[in-house]
Amino acid sequence: MSQETRTETTATTGTGIADWQAGVVGGLVGGAAMGAMITMTMPSVIEMAIPALYGLQGGLAGWVVHMAHSAVLGVVFVAIAANTGLGRGIGRSAVAGLVYGVVLWAVLAALVMPIWLQTLGFPGAPPFPNFALPGSLPAHAVYGVLLGALVPFLGN
Repeated sequence: MSQETRTETTATTGTGIADWQAGVVGGLVGGAAMGAMITMTMPSVIEMAIPALYGLQGGLAGWVVHMAHSAVLGVVFVAIAANTGLGRGIGRSAVAGLVYGVVLWAVLAALVMPIWLQTLGFPGAPPFPNFALPGSLPAHAVYGVLLGALVPFLGN
């Protein structure tokens, strides 16, 4: 009698990190690209407006706040995608990310940020509403696409 040993292997995809962690990483990558675009086209947003939201000043503070927002909003995207099924597949998730980025622009950048900065008395506050095109819309779209593409790629 011979004894056979059978070994099964299972292929896995992704990095094995938790979904919320994929949201943080995707948010940070998308946020870095978005921040670079905004710095090139509207440097005062990163250097003055974003840090002013929290009573801070300077480009470093602006980058820290922007990247923190990017990470948190990446986790929010993961929660929405997980509960709606939109995060299945890189292509589908990238499109969902694009929509998410446009919604973030319309709600947070065009509506919330002007009110917040005007309330604080920030002298460079944009008008309300601030749907000026192209403005930061392309940067928010890039953020969303990168976030959406990375989450399923990195996740379990």
